[in-house]
Formats: sequence, structure tokens, C-alpha cells
Amino acid sequence: MTARILLVEDSALISGALRVLLEASGYDVTVAATASEAIAWPDGSPPDVMLLDLTLPDGDGLTVIGGLAARGLRPRATLAMTGHGDTATRERCASAGCDAVLVKPVPVKELLQIVSDRVV
Repeated sequence: MTARILLVEDSALISGALRVLLEASGYDVTVAATASEAIAWPDGSPPDVMLLDLTLPDGDGLTVIGGLAARGLRPRATLAMTGHGDTATRERCASAGCDAVLVKPVPVKELLQIVSDRVV
């Protein structure tokens, strides 16, 4: 079965590039540009991995974790993506339930390895 990735990113440029990269690596990718789109994940089972931008047009990206969990759709792994790698941001992400924090720009090889490690 193909691993399903929920990519939550409001930048069309970034989400487009990541989608192409991840689909070329064999993943089924759904893109959401807002927290509300992500929380409305249409599938009846949770995504395998969620790549989550922290700054979204309709609020804090970390709210998506609780929104999906409330619907019984918490991803197997949540990887926060942010331009801020400081300790406070990392702690906030860990407290919200993120499995890792990726500081943008994330090198392609590193991103693919981290995602691959989470879908096994």
C-alpha cells in the first residue's frame, strides 16, 4: 500500500515542489493550504505522515494536530516545518505532538530520508 502524506503548506511554490518530489518518490500526497482544509482531511483513516507548516493563513499550524485527533485521524507521524529552529519552537512542537521539527529550507535528501523512516 502506498503511504499517504498530508502536506499542510500555504505557499503554493513550496507545496508544489514538495508534492512533485514526494509523488516522484512513490507517496500519495494530499495538499492543504490552511489549517481548516487539513482538519477536513476527507479520508476515513489517518494519513501516514503529516508535513505541517506552523504558520498558516487561518492560524497556528499546530492546531491541525488536535483537530485531526478529535476526529480520530491523528497521523502516525507529524513533522513540523518552520523557519525557526529555536528551542522554544522545538518545545512547543514537541508539546503539541510533533515527532520532529524540520527547519526550512530542508535539504531534499534529508526530507526524503526522514519521511521514509516514518512510513516503515
